[in-house]
Amino acid sequence: MSSVMNMFGCGVVRAPPQALGFGKRSGGGLTIVCSSRPQKKATAHHRKTRPRKTQPWDINRKPTVYDPLPPLPPDWTLVIPADASAAPPPPTPAP
Repeated sequence: MSSVMNMFGCGVVRAPPQALGFGKRSGGGLTIVCSSRPQKKATAHHRKTRPRKTQPWDINRKPTVYDPLPPLPPDWTLVIPADASAAPPPPTPAP
């Protein structure tokens, strides 16, 4: 029993054999008694430690309203030369 106490670092209570409920789903009969500082998992921790608004001016504040964005430029513009025989110059190879 001392090895279990050393492993968990606290007292352990062992249930009597008749209370274990053999044949049923049981936790193995060991119960950890002292858990001084249990750690919260991710979502519970974020919900508990999130910043809260306490000032009335901050609680009643509305979201910022921005001006609408200007229209986006077209991706491609078709340019037809006045003289169809004039071909664009070939691209120069990159060095």
